[in-house]
Amino acid sequence: MIAIDAQILVYAHRADAMWHVRARDRLAELATSNTRWGIPVHCLVEFYSIVTRRLYTPPSTPEQAIAQVDAWLESPSLTLLSEDAKTWSTARDLLLAAKVVGHTAYDARIAAVCLQHGVTELWTNDRDYLRFPALRVRNPLIDLHPSQAGEARGVYQTRAPGKRSTSAAGTRRSAASKSKSARHHAGDRAR
Repeated sequence: MIAIDAQILVYAHRADAMWHVRARDRLAELATSNTRWGIPVHCLVEFYSIVTRRLYTPPSTPEQAIAQVDAWLESPSLTLLSEDAKTWSTARDLLLAAKVVGHTAYDARIAAVCLQHGVTELWTNDRDYLRFPALRVRNPLIDLHPSQAGEARGVYQTRAPGKRSTSAAGTRRSAASKSKSARHHAGDRAR
């Protein structure tokens, strides 16, 4: 099952959002397919909160926001994902494992609900969800492969004074940058 985060819903609804067409089209594809998908109830409330505030000019009216939610709910393959008595224990484990503080706790709540409902992929553009390796995340607005549930995340080490950073990800980027620079300069010499 694929779950949808609030920001993707906002983009799909607001014609003046930068990612509107892409988000709208991806949700339409999903809603008309046989793929099971879900929206956490918390994300629907967050969607309503965002689009009816003055973040957009003019904001969506309450009636427009509710009509949009009702339209999504008409998809026969959609499931509303809600919390139950076990949500706290799952969220607690996520909070502790990811060392979450502050507003990211709400992301842990959504991740917990997704995991409880067997979500295999969360569509979001919020990188904070990468803190929860048990949940695979994907930004459907760009064509990148989703993160794999449980995949190792980059390990970054602090550098000693006077030494270069020694992270695996940093090493890969450094080598890629050197290669790109070499190709660029080779191209300059060939002209």
